[in-house]
Amino acid sequence: MKIAVTSEGSTLEAAVDPRFGRCKYFIVVDTDTGAFEAVDNVQNLNAAQGAGIQSAETVVNQGAEAVLTGHCGPKAFRTLSTGEVKIYVGVEGTVREAVEAFKAGKLQASENADVEGHW
Repeated sequence: MKIAVTSEGSTLEAAVDPRFGRCKYFIVVDTDTGAFEAVDNVQNLNAAQGAGIQSAETVVNQGAEAVLTGHCGPKAFRTLSTGEVKIYVGVEGTVREAVEAFKAGKLQASENADVEGHW
């Protein structure tokens, strides 16, 4: 299974970025093999608007089935849900710790956005 984790850096040791749409990177991890790829999100980091939707489209296009992040706004949440991506908010620590928590079943999928837009 592929999952995307919002990240402040390009490695598994980087901190989880609390922002979904304006995160620095998405670390896309194959939970079966442990292989990962850092996907730069710089185009949305300073976007005036639409960062959440565009970031959600990036995650969907990467083939991720879940996203782990600190917070997710309503437009991004809707776009991810439409793409059949499960959203896990309130995630902290390093990317590696987040992936391990996910694999251990310690995270619960969200049913709604947890912040307003432009967070």
